[in-house]
Amino acid sequence: MKRVLAVTWPLIRPHKRAAAMGLGALVLKDVFTALQPLVLKHGVDAVAGGAALSSLLWAGVALLALSAIKGFFQYWMRVLVIGVSREAEYDLRRRLFAHLQTLDRAYYDNARTGDVISRATSDLTNVRAMLGPGLMYWVETGITAVLIAAVMLWTDWKLAIAALAPAPLVSIAVIYLGRQIHARTEKVQALFGEISARLQEHLAGVRVVRAYAQEEAETKAFEEVNRSYVNQSLKLGLTSGMLWPVLEGMMGITFLVVLWVGGYRLIHGEITVGSFLMFNFCMGVLTWPMIALGYVINLMERGLASWGRINELFAVRPAIAAPANPKRFEGPVRGEIEFDRVTVAYSQGVALRDVSIRIPAGTTAAIVGHTGCGKSTLASLVPRLLDPTSGTVRIDGVDLRDLDPAEVREAIGYVPQETFLFSATLGENIGIGADASAKDQIREAAEAAGLGPDIQGFPDGLDTKVGERGLTLSGGQKQRTAIARALLRKAPVLILDDALSSVDTITEERILGHLTELMHGRTAIVISHRVSTVRGCDRIFVLEHGRLAEEGTHEELIARGGYYAGLHQKQLLEEELQTA
Repeated sequence: MKRVLAVTWPLIRPHKRAAAMGLGALVLKDVFTALQPLVLKHGVDAVAGGAALSSLLWAGVALLALSAIKGFFQYWMRVLVIGVSREAEYDLRRRLFAHLQTLDRAYYDNARTGDVISRATSDLTNVRAMLGPGLMYWVETGITAVLIAAVMLWTDWKLAIAALAPAPLVSIAVIYLGRQIHARTEKVQALFGEISARLQEHLAGVRVVRAYAQEEAETKAFEEVNRSYVNQSLKLGLTSGMLWPVLEGMMGITFLVVLWVGGYRLIHGEITVGSFLMFNFCMGVLTWPMIALGYVINLMERGLASWGRINELFAVRPAIAAPANPKRFEGPVRGEIEFDRVTVAYSQGVALRDVSIRIPAGTTAAIVGHTGCGKSTLASLVPRLLDPTSGTVRIDGVDLRDLDPAEVREAIGYVPQETFLFSATLGENIGIGADASAKDQIREAAEAAGLGPDIQGFPDGLDTKVGERGLTLSGGQKQRTAIARALLRKAPVLILDDALSSVDTITEERILGHLTELMHGRTAIVISHRVSTVRGCDRIFVLEHGRLAEEGTHEELIARGGYYAGLHQKQLLEEELQTA
């Protein structure tokens, strides 16, 4: 019980008033339940002692009245306690979602989405069941058992002790089977998370599965996990199912003891008929708590196991968080960006080595290099999606680690290499975080990103649904939607991480023409593998194997004859071959 209260009290505490009222209704319901056998004993003994039959009639009326009062408090007990569990579930789900929002990219790079979803849905439901019917019936069965035992001991302590003798066996069975249920619930929930993860990955990659004709292999792999889940669920069901017959068997033994010992004492005149009937009535009242105990233990152990899995999520601390006393920018953000001897190392290797770059405010800088040279890693440092292993990144002379990440990101419009769109309308995807009335600005941003002709061709314009992850749009349309989203923010810093890789050169030129006007006075970082995209930038930085290899203007780098010049010649040759 101590372990259960340690888990449940923090969740119930915000709703302690309703919980206290529900507990009060529960106690009163049990008190009136315990009064019923006493009324029955009094009525039967009165008639057996020669009183008029009207005494038995009044006892029946009293029993009906007690049942009605008991039903009234039982109704409010359920309404209040179950209501508290639903409110606690709401609070816990909100807290969990808010916590998941704080976790950084490193966590999601390693976590399986399906497993996280399983903890936020199935496990959370188990915790709610523990808080509601689990805790309610736990307290109810305990109070009922104590009150009925007190009535039995007050009436005839010898018969009561004989009737309650099997109780230690019940405790042993409950403890043993409860531990088994807890362990098997953890296995079942882990496998449910595995099923959810596999299903989510399959749906996300269904095009690849079909392209490589892997439907049968995927089905077989899913069947293996599904079969393991079923087998563990059957084992859990077997263990849970054992509780009911064990407890019912104990109740049968108790009834037999009452009939045997009570009948013997009745025959020898040691107890009255009313007392004998009362004891049988009490055993009937205890039948539900004894049976419910199995149900309660089941809910409690499932809930505790699921709470442990949810707590594993809460225990994850974001690697990137605001400092205790964050600094603030002095005035409006100008957008001067400096990378000072920055090194970034992953478990797979070093992405950046001792890179020092300074980008003056209001200028456009380009980052160029081969695949895997660290371009996207460098871009991710600016909005502080990750921190350097060593070195410092500054905006307007302030170390990013001294600032609140939320304030930093407010000053940045970021188009990542992998475009993500929500299952919403085109306008809603562009206007994330914007006011609902900003339709004109959303349309302007879409035009600037080169989406104007596409929007005119869509059946519902900006109100066109783009499907899950934007599946109804082409790669170029998705990239331009992401660019429009970043432009709408009108942030002083704009980062385009290979944001034009999926558009043709003609569309690219048109978009760059719009961007040149819009980026005037703003700091922009353009990452691309196309020379045509970066040739107009104020400064071009070339990365090779995580190191800064070259920097200069387009003309200066061409004159040097290094990597950038070779890339330029290669792309010119490709263009000539395409037009030939």
